Amino acid sequence: MDNIGRSRMLAPLPERMRPQDLDGYVGQRHLIGPGCILRNMIETGNLSSFILWGPPGVGKTTLSRIVAKSLKREFFTLSAVSAGVKEVRDVIDRSRSNSLWSGGVAPILFIDEIHRFSKSQQDALLGAVEDGTVILIGATTENPSFEVITPLLSRCQVFVLKSLEKDDLNELLNRALQKDEILSKANIRVDETDALFRHSGGDARKLLNILEIVTGAQAGAKEIVIDNKTVTSCLQENIAIYDKGGEMHYDIISAFIKSVRGSDPNAAVYYLARMLEGGEDPLFIARRLCILAAEDVGLANPNALLLANSTFQIVHTIGMPEARIPLSECTIYLASSPKSNSAYKAINEALAVAKETQMASVPLYLRNAPTKLMSDLGYADGYKYAHDYPGHFTDLEFMPAELAGHKFYEPADNKHEDGLRSRLETLWPKYYK
Repeated sequence: MDNIGRSRMLAPLPERMRPQDLDGYVGQRHLIGPGCILRNMIETGNLSSFILWGPPGVGKTTLSRIVAKSLKREFFTLSAVSAGVKEVRDVIDRSRSNSLWSGGVAPILFIDEIHRFSKSQQDALLGAVEDGTVILIGATTENPSFEVITPLLSRCQVFVLKSLEKDDLNELLNRALQKDEILSKANIRVDETDALFRHSGGDARKLLNILEIVTGAQAGAKEIVIDNKTVTSCLQENIAIYDKGGEMHYDIISAFIKSVRGSDPNAAVYYLARMLEGGEDPLFIARRLCILAAEDVGLANPNALLLANSTFQIVHTIGMPEARIPLSECTIYLASSPKSNSAYKAINEALAVAKETQMASVPLYLRNAPTKLMSDLGYADGYKYAHDYPGHFTDLEFMPAELAGHKFYEPADNKHEDGLRSRLETLWPKYYK
């Protein structure tokens, strides 16, 4: 049996290549680079609870294990899919008992997919996190603001992990080919990486799974070739292996979002059906519809956000299988609606400018003047109350002086925003022409 054939009898390639320390960890330099927050936590030993939020395959579990190993902390792990309140309490009791023998050093409790924990499960954790019995590290692909109860979230820092860049993927590929006990002994020629990296989607686990599929498919060959044609062909023949662990699930979600954004109700409802058939949480879909309504339909049809929010409430109330109907109704409505991302663009630009102008002074006439001293200093002096003027409008500069005339909102080309543009041109002819 050759090396590639024997590799099928060993641990999967992603597991064999799992790094054991920060030096072997690829990506997330904003967290683990020199002087960055997670590296500082490890180097100083000043560890606090945190949640890792990011897409699949970017190293959340690996990073948690590296933290525990680097600090020589006991490491407990629970999966939110299979653990209940009893399992949570058992781990907390063991942590309290073990910490007595370890000089009071709190162990690390890692919870994968913490967004799937119910409120009662999270409540069971709260006391232990608050009193330092355990250091909690949670991993989630969902926004923790929606999924983690406020008291628990307030006791955890949230670190955002990013999809891996091309340079990161290239580094992972080279490491696997040079250092893996099996692949390093094989005769492998890399001609092209475009398909390999494209199908991985910034996911390290996907990249290594695909690499294992492609090399395994050529087991016995004198030379194993990696090029775009071979990668694509192997994935088409091994789609079930490729989607191991439901990784294609995220591609379906992406296709759903892009179909709604692209105004194709037929494709959108098809991908909705694929998600529901695959057992997706209907509330997850309803949240995506709310985001789509605000980000992509926006001011072209403000009623879309009202419908999406109502859909979320209805789905929460009635559950499946009936929830499929309002989800379908909302999906078709959003996909068929005119589109505008003007509000999305406006807030993104405003946030960028606000970050650079934190010290910009609010004009005195716009400031609050609750005391006589503030009034004497001119606070609120010169403010014009809009309702005292014709049309309930007066030409007053509301921006800080250094931003006077800066325009963040640009109406998009659609019926509803045409009306907004017309009004703004009348009110602010110096800004909107």
